[in-house]
Amino acid sequence: MRARGTGRGGRASNVAAGRGAAAPAGAAASTWGTTMTRWRPLPDSLPREARHLVEQLRHLKDRTDLSLAELARRTAYSKSSWQRYLSGAKQPPRGAVQALCRVAGADQARLLALWDLADPVWPYGTVVTVVAQEVAVSVPAGLEYRRWRTAALVAFAVIVLLVAGVLWAWPSGSG
Repeated sequence: MRARGTGRGGRASNVAAGRGAAAPAGAAASTWGTTMTRWRPLPDSLPREARHLVEQLRHLKDRTDLSLAELARRTAYSKSSWQRYLSGAKQPPRGAVQALCRVAGADQARLLALWDLADPVWPYGTVVTVVAQEVAVSVPAGLEYRRWRTAALVAFAVIVLLVAGVLWAWPSGSG
């Protein structure tokens, strides 16, 4: 039987030895050498599809046996971003799901299908989409053209004035 705080092979773990390797936010580290992370419960407001996606992402992350910092080093997403994605606080981007699948050596198609189901019902992503649609509707169709035309006319006027100034200041050849 191994002593408490030792990992596989009887070696002291980083946590027991006091060398960092703290548990990720939303999780508690086990001191008995198990590799599974005990995650905090997901928010009750999270829809079923989003909950299922986050649970599968957590399972993949546990399967890699990587810390969040190591996962961040192997992907293009920061440690704090992974904390938000795996706690259900923020919807993970499609690229983050793909990156975690690559690191874990898992089938991307299944998790991307879960992402597609969770995307329209994710509570935080919907608000951003609605605001963007309102902004697009509030801009009149001709306004963008008028702005472009005004900028082009101002640029043309500046060029004409510069050419006229250069011709006026240029010394004449007679004299």
